[in-house]
Amino acid sequence: MDRPLRILHVVQGYAPAVGGTERVIQRLSEELVSQFGDDVTVFTSDCYSAEAFPRPSHPRLPVGSETRTGVSVRRFHVIRSLGPLLQPVQDAAFRLGLPFNQFLRTWYAGPIIPGLTDAVRRTPADVVVASSFPLRHMYQALRGARRAGRPCILIGGMHPEDRWGYDRAMIHRAIRQADLYVAYTGFEAQHVVARGADLERVDVIGLGVDPEPFAAVDPIEAKRSLGFGDHPVLGFIGQLGVHKGVDTLLEAMPAIWARRPETRLLIAGSHTEFARQIEHRVAQYDSDARRKVVVKYDFEEDEKPRLFGALDAFVYPSGYESFGVAFLEAWSAGKPVIGCRNGAVPDVVRDGQDGILVPFRDAEALAAAALSLLENSEWARGMGGIGLDRVRARHAWPLVARRFRESYVRTIARHAEMRS
Repeated sequence: MDRPLRILHVVQGYAPAVGGTERVIQRLSEELVSQFGDDVTVFTSDCYSAEAFPRPSHPRLPVGSETRTGVSVRRFHVIRSLGPLLQPVQDAAFRLGLPFNQFLRTWYAGPIIPGLTDAVRRTPADVVVASSFPLRHMYQALRGARRAGRPCILIGGMHPEDRWGYDRAMIHRAIRQADLYVAYTGFEAQHVVARGADLERVDVIGLGVDPEPFAAVDPIEAKRSLGFGDHPVLGFIGQLGVHKGVDTLLEAMPAIWARRPETRLLIAGSHTEFARQIEHRVAQYDSDARRKVVVKYDFEEDEKPRLFGALDAFVYPSGYESFGVAFLEAWSAGKPVIGCRNGAVPDVVRDGQDGILVPFRDAEALAAAALSLLENSEWARGMGGIGLDRVRARHAWPLVARRFRESYVRTIARHAEMRS
């Protein structure tokens, strides 16, 4: 299909909203516009993050339409007043295993967006693409597309280990109804196929990154600009959430300092509810250790290359990831990574080649892995170089966007053939 496509992306948040999925759909949309001249519209919420959907006190973005880097963006009002009422009810229903608890969890997590289904139905598009589960807008996008007779692609971004989020039969029923499911890894694809998805309607695409800004950073200048001098630096850069393993990294640091007291630690991410727990844990260090920790909140996207550039190793001990785009960002800066041997991460990080995998919540193993990288700098740089080569060959955004578009085109053609 040589003509430009009319694409409707439905996603929980869009810049300046923060989050991994939010950034993925933003870059994908921008690349489809710039590389192929496609007409891309985004339907999204008026929240800065998914954390805000059940919390009325969180700030909002303006409702309405705007154009950002060639992409038409429409933000819908989210009803958040039900969150505090539903929270204890859905929690009890989940703990008791009541049969309707999956619906309560979905309404609690939101986003509750009146009118979204009908707006999807009425909007001209060659394909409707929604991301990501377990959020409620996925079902609205699917219903709107089906009522309009248009093909619908679901990008799940699933973390199967998170039972509260993803142990829901309704997710897999929606996947079976969609025209295509996009998985970020083979692990995710196997998960949905095992639960009834048609293998012929599941594509594995992966994620993208823009490596050039990361490669342009001088590591020495990056360290000094952040106050680290010439000291070795370990760092976590990403969403600050309970499952991300930042607490395990903080638990591991005393063992690392016992052998390498000059080591510094950087923790960077948006200021979430979990940030208070990080601050509490850092406050428990003695005064000397506290001086070795820098916590940086709510940095701009264009600051990220400098943050990664300052690291000697990137530590991302998350319990579950649909992919982990932060690994690609670290490799783009030529850094070795440490991840956990959980879920999809072993599909992304090749243990002993471009990073090291450790068990989740194992502070001792994490400390040992970090020390091995700090004390074998040539080996660590080699790992980072292998990761960078892999990013350039497979994960630069122009390549990834092309793979997404090819899936869109095949789905549109298959849908038209079935209708005819």
